[in-house]
Amino acid sequence: MSANRAIPRIHGGPDALGAPLHDFSTNSNACGPCPAALAAVRQADVTRYPDAGYTQLRRQLAAFHHVDEARVLLAASASEFIFRITTLAARQGAQAVWLPPHSYSDYAQAAAAHGLTVASRPDDAQLLWACEPSSPLGAAQEGLNALVDGRKAQALLVLDRAYEPLRLSTVPTLTPQQLNTAWQLWTPNKALGLTGVRAAYAIAPTGQADSAAALEQLCPSWPVGAHGEAMLQAWVSEEAQDWLAASLKTLREWKARQITVCESLGWRCLPSEANFFCAQSALPEGFSLQQALAALRAQGIKLRDTTSFGLPGHVRLGVQAPAVQDALHNAWQQLPKTNS
Repeated sequence: MSANRAIPRIHGGPDALGAPLHDFSTNSNACGPCPAALAAVRQADVTRYPDAGYTQLRRQLAAFHHVDEARVLLAASASEFIFRITTLAARQGAQAVWLPPHSYSDYAQAAAAHGLTVASRPDDAQLLWACEPSSPLGAAQEGLNALVDGRKAQALLVLDRAYEPLRLSTVPTLTPQQLNTAWQLWTPNKALGLTGVRAAYAIAPTGQADSAAALEQLCPSWPVGAHGEAMLQAWVSEEAQDWLAASLKTLREWKARQITVCESLGWRCLPSEANFFCAQSALPEGFSLQQALAALRAQGIKLRDTTSFGLPGHVRLGVQAPAVQDALHNAWQQLPKTNS
C-alpha cells in the first residue's frame, strides 16, 4: 500500500464551529488543568528566549526518567517529532513504514510526505510505530512484545507514550529493558489538562547517540517556547505528580459511570485501560453516524469519529465529568426529534 497520497488531518478539540461546550473528542485529563502546571505556564518569562540547549530542563527530564541527559531530546509537539524522525528514517534509506492496525493519522501523514510505503509486515519496514496504551482503543497494543523483541536490528521503533500517564488499569506491557531499545515519545500536556501548550520530548534508545545527534541537527532552534518549557518543568515536580495520581482515582470513577451511561443508550463499549474508550453507537432510525455526530455538534457536544484511525463505525470518547456525561445522554435521546 502506498502512503504517497493526500491524508486528511483530522483531530479532536476546537473546529470551525469553535470550542465545543462539552468535548469528548480529545483525551485530555478532564480533571485538569493541573494547578501547579497552570501556575507555571502563567508565570513563564516570555520576555526572554529559553536556553537554546534546554540545559536545566533536559537535566530534570533525565532525572525523572532515570536516563542519561544525552538521551533526552526536546520537540515542539508529538506531531513535530513524528515528522522529524520520519525525515531521519527517510534520510537513512527507509522505504517503508509499519503502522498499528488502528493508529494516529500523523504517522501515515509523515510517511506520505517522504514517499514511504506502508508495509503489511514489520519485517518489511525500516520505521515502526507503536502506541501503548494504544489510540484510539486505549488498550494494550496487540503483539507489542513480539514487535519489540523480533524486529530487525536496524529498524527504528518509536513508542508513542502519550497515554501512559493516563493509564487507569493493569500494568505496562514492556519491561524497562525493552523500553531502552525503542524511541519513547512523551507528551505530558494531555495528562496535565493543558493540550493548548505544545511541548513534548523523546528519549533515545541506549546506544543510539548518532541517531540522537542527527535528530538534533534536524531540529530548528528553540523548538519549545517559554510556556512549553514551564509546563515540562512542572510536569516532573512532586506537586504535579501527586495531583496526577489523585486525578486518576477520579477518572476511574467517572469512566465506570460513563460506560454505564453509554450502555444505557444501547452502545457497545470496547475494552480500554486509559481515560478514553471507543464505542459503537446504536444509531436512531434515519441517522448515519456522521449525521448523528453533526447533530450533537450543533448542540455543543463533540465526539471523535474513529474512521481516520482505521476504525469506521465507532466513536472515541474521552472520559468526562458526570454532568457532561448527562448532557451527552440527554442530547442523544433527543436525536430522533432532531431528524423528524
